[in-house]
Amino acid sequence: MNLAFIPSPSTGVIDLGPIPLRGYAFCIIIGVFVAVWIGNRRWIARGGTAGTVADIAVWAVPFGLVGGRLYHVITDYQLYFGDGENWVDAFKIWQGGLGIWGAIALGALGAWIGCRRRAIPLPAWADALAPGIAVAQAIGRWGNWFNQELYGKPTDLPWAVKISAAANRDAGTYHPTFLYESLWCVGVALLVIWADRRFKLGHGRAFALYVAAYCTGRAWIEYLRVDEAHHVLGLRLNVWTAIIVFLLAVTYFVVSAKLRPGREEIVEPAAPNDAEADGDATDADPTDADPTDAAAGTDADDAPATEPATDERPDATDERSAAPASDADDPLKKAHER
Repeated sequence: MNLAFIPSPSTGVIDLGPIPLRGYAFCIIIGVFVAVWIGNRRWIARGGTAGTVADIAVWAVPFGLVGGRLYHVITDYQLYFGDGENWVDAFKIWQGGLGIWGAIALGALGAWIGCRRRAIPLPAWADALAPGIAVAQAIGRWGNWFNQELYGKPTDLPWAVKISAAANRDAGTYHPTFLYESLWCVGVALLVIWADRRFKLGHGRAFALYVAAYCTGRAWIEYLRVDEAHHVLGLRLNVWTAIIVFLLAVTYFVVSAKLRPGREEIVEPAAPNDAEADGDATDADPTDADPTDAAAGTDADDAPATEPATDERPDATDERSAAPASDADDPLKKAHER
């Protein structure tokens, strides 16, 4: 008998009057806000403008939710289109079921649209948001805890999660794979932040590092899961997806480092520092000039041309030359006197 375990909530919904607050949706929403907050701080540190990350997220988040849901419904279509199932449940996203692969793929399309509208390079924006996405995943995984899903094989470990009996599950204690993935995502976020500061990653390489690191953890976590899944060559579909995406991310990282080393110097043309610099150089206001300089310029340039002023007093030498000679010095007078 396992005396230590993580209890599961008795319900995943809290009714606030007529408004149902669903734990799964709440975790997703909190994760999005935290991701935008982290991304905004990193974007400003890179020289961008505050609010740009949120403006682009307005495009990326809805696309990501649709993509995540589509991936889940397509890969687990039997849950919605099998015998005795109701296809309307495919739209009930609050009941759980988001595939991170589809969320990232379609979310990237939405982010590309938002970046195009702001004339911002998508790789730079993705680099700023990468750690925030990992933290958002860490928070979002706790939504699976509210729904009592995404658990692994039975175990008696002290940190096992207790699952109650339901239509598609047996009561017992299981590996909390949602917790394992949540902790792994926190580690991925810290890794990306450290590597970005240490190596000045740019041109999408911080995002590629996040993808590669996440896929590494996701591959081994999939081995612990016992929920139904499609298998290809003896491996779960998500394991193959993680392997393929990992290879693509590593390839991009290596090729990008060779073709575009270093980091972008300007990530947003309309950033305040750039705008102020341009304004000082081209739009200087003449009224901002120093008043003393203006006065000096007026005296020097606008004064009418006049004859230089002369001294009213005659020069001392001129006075001596202009004065009559004394009698003693007059030779004619001396000769007459003699």
